Amino acid sequence: MGILRRYQRLSIESGRLPSLLGREFFRTQVTTYHAGTFEDAVIFVHDVARGLAQLGAFEHKLIAKIALQDYTQNETARVLGCRRRTVGRRFPEALDQMTDIFLAAGLLVRLPVTDVARAENCQEGEIDEIDVSASEHGK
Repeated sequence: MGILRRYQRLSIESGRLPSLLGREFFRTQVTTYHAGTFEDAVIFVHDVARGLAQLGAFEHKLIAKIALQDYTQNETARVLGCRRRTVGRRFPEALDQMTDIFLAAGLLVRLPVTDVARAENCQEGEIDEIDVSASEHGK
C-alpha cells in the first residue's frame, strides 16, 4: 500500500494522473516535497505503472478504488456491482500479486528468512505434553 500511495503522489507531482484513474489531469495542488530527482520519480512511476498493467481488469479496479481513491470495501463493492465478501477476498489477493510483481521488478526487497524453529518460546511448558486437567489438580 505504501508503494501505491507513493506512486499516486509522485504521479500527480510529475503532472500525470495514475494510469488506473485516467489520463486527463490539470495540476492544481502539488507539494513541495521531492524524494530524489524528477528523473527518479518518473522512473518509479513508470515501473509501478508497468507492474499494475500486469494485473487483471478486476484487480485494477480494486487497487484504483481502495488504494488510490480511498474507497471503503463496502463502497467499492457497490460501485463495482459485486458482493462485499468478493472485495474483501480479492483485494488482499491483488495486493499479494502486486507484491510479487514489485519483488520481481526490484521495487521491493525480500526480507531475510528467519529460522523460527530456533527461537525460544518463553510460554512453553517444561514438558512436551500438558495435561488438560493440570490446572485443576494444582500441577
